[in-house]
Amino acid sequence: MKRTILWPMLGLATVLLLRAEVAAQSPQPAPAPGPAPAPEISSKPAAKPKARPIARKPAPPPIQPAASAPAAAAPPPAQPDDPNVDLVYGAYQRGFYKTAFDLATRRAENGDPKAMTMLGELNANGMGIRRDDAKAAEWYKRAADSGDREAMFELAMLRLAGRGGPVNREEAAKWLASSAKLGNPKAAYNLALLYLDGQTLPQDLKRSAELLRMAADAGSAEAQYALATFYKEGTGVPKDAEQAARLLQAAALAGNVDAEVEYAIALYNGTGTPKNEAAAVALLRKAARQNNPIAQNRLARVLTNGTPADRIEALKWHTIAKTAGKGDPELDEALAKLGPEDRAKAEGAVRKWFGSK
Repeated sequence: MKRTILWPMLGLATVLLLRAEVAAQSPQPAPAPGPAPAPEISSKPAAKPKARPIARKPAPPPIQPAASAPAAAAPPPAQPDDPNVDLVYGAYQRGFYKTAFDLATRRAENGDPKAMTMLGELNANGMGIRRDDAKAAEWYKRAADSGDREAMFELAMLRLAGRGGPVNREEAAKWLASSAKLGNPKAAYNLALLYLDGQTLPQDLKRSAELLRMAADAGSAEAQYALATFYKEGTGVPKDAEQAARLLQAAALAGNVDAEVEYAIALYNGTGTPKNEAAAVALLRKAARQNNPIAQNRLARVLTNGTPADRIEALKWHTIAKTAGKGDPELDEALAKLGPEDRAKAEGAVRKWFGSK
């Protein structure tokens, strides 16, 4: 039986999309390639590849009631014996945002840049107080001027999003550069995207790759995935399938779903890494269960033509992928031969996936 070979997804130009907004909507999935021998798309990158910024890390869920709530606010934590313990951050981590705000305010008045950054964070997210982007930007600016790299990064993201003031990409680039110079991997990643995009800064693919390497070495899964695509396509670095596979593996282990799909394809084809179809299928199944339509489509292809084949499960994932706009006429044709009983089983599995009877 002819084996299905998985083709990699589109290049960096399609997989990654640069967005200035910090809280913008998620990008649409990239168009899918088809099966061998004639893929639906070329793997040749577009003339101007783009990428998307790292989203701001979501705040932990609040434990303490909001400041305006009738319930009594939680008392501040007891003063520890160790004066080096950060009470502000401790209160923040535990969800005592009003307590963190009060403690940070006192420290900020004494010139503590970390406390200023905390006040920026609380104002920007409306934690324990009403959200105020202008005040957030003011506190981040004061902390950034005092040398705090996190404040520099957050201020840059506000400037990109036009929060607390007009959009100012040039100022954002300046603060990202300052933060990256101080070793902030998130700033290095986002600065790399500006060099890649070539609008705010002159396009410099080599510099973009260097910054991605800095962020990737610091453990950024997004940077590992982007840099893997650089190595796969020869963007700013020489083509290196083995290096791309290593970076994809690292990003996949860190939970980047796009990297899980790409690394599964590399494993299935033996591209830059020893061929391991069983591991590839397991990784595709993991990504499919995270509702990634491309993974669902690739898994359906493997299950349709693999050894052993499981066309009932293949039809299940194919149907689920189609509901997300990931149609596949060749799978339609291949799975049309299923009998009524097997088709009913697949349809039942689809209903269970969507929580319907």
